Amino acid sequence: KTNVMFLKTHKTASSTILNIMFRFAERYDLTVALPADQLVHLGYPETFVAQFVEGFQTIGQNYNIMSNHLRFNRSEVQKVMAVNTFYFSILRNPISLLESSYVYYKEDVPAFKTSKDVNEYLASPTKYYRPENYKQNIYARNIMWFDFGYDNNAEDDTNYIQVVLKEIEQNFHLILIADYFDESMILLKHTLCWDLDDVIYFKLNSRSQDTVQTLTPESKERIKAWCSLDWKLYLHFNQTFWRRIEETIGFEELEKEVNHLRTRQKELMEVCLSDKEPVGKDHIHNKDFLPFQSGAANILGYNLRQNLDNWTLRTCQKMIIPELQYTSYLYAVQHP
Repeated sequence: KTNVMFLKTHKTASSTILNIMFRFAERYDLTVALPADQLVHLGYPETFVAQFVEGFQTIGQNYNIMSNHLRFNRSEVQKVMAVNTFYFSILRNPISLLESSYVYYKEDVPAFKTSKDVNEYLASPTKYYRPENYKQNIYARNIMWFDFGYDNNAEDDTNYIQVVLKEIEQNFHLILIADYFDESMILLKHTLCWDLDDVIYFKLNSRSQDTVQTLTPESKERIKAWCSLDWKLYLHFNQTFWRRIEETIGFEELEKEVNHLRTRQKELMEVCLSDKEPVGKDHIHNKDFLPFQSGAANILGYNLRQNLDNWTLRTCQKMIIPELQYTSYLYAVQHP
């Protein structure tokens, strides 16, 4: 399948998937729906409209791939993407998600700014969180619910949640789970009829362990209540995810393929990288490959080996290029 819309959610390993999508687009010479005016996202946090896509006036409904951040709005996305487009997204456990958001957006989000650390924030979130600042505060509560186009301050009402879950199931063919990323990649490969190298990845936009804040057991429980819409969203699609794997691949085959993916990934890392793993921002030699740094997070990147032949060098560069740089590169190619 070559017409694919990926709803890129926040802090869910979605930058790694964006890289997979962009490499796929280049490999098969596909057209990517890039943000208008060389922005980095498709109008986010505004609800998406077709005008947010560069060249929409002339290209119309002829885009193959869409994967930059946007706030989902099906009818407008359909104006841009082909009729037979495959829609998918990814969710992450809201407990680790909120901690990640806190560190990453600490400087930008009013609700996070004034609290000392994530546990203090969660002890009484309403002390810091103002719903009326919702555009600045979206990362502080039910961010996934918001990305899917819904009100992240809505009441936790059983009927309402059922309606939304049903709607998401109708709008998306597949929802992956970041906590099981390799399993997700194998499921994606099967569902899209791609090959293994289409879903091989190096982890992008991850941060160093020393910037991770330890949540207390109380904080973890509080997140389930404070982000209850996201929590229910996650529980629901975590179930559908495993059911889907059982139906399409089976657990035995899954394990084999995950091992195969990891072996291939290791091979590529040995070919491409001078270090065994990602390095901190101060240790990235080539600043062209420095990822965007945010808040208190130290976002990691990679160093390539010296003296790679041209073809290998290009392949390896595409594996490690951060989101913003890759977006501008594709922009220059598609809209010279």
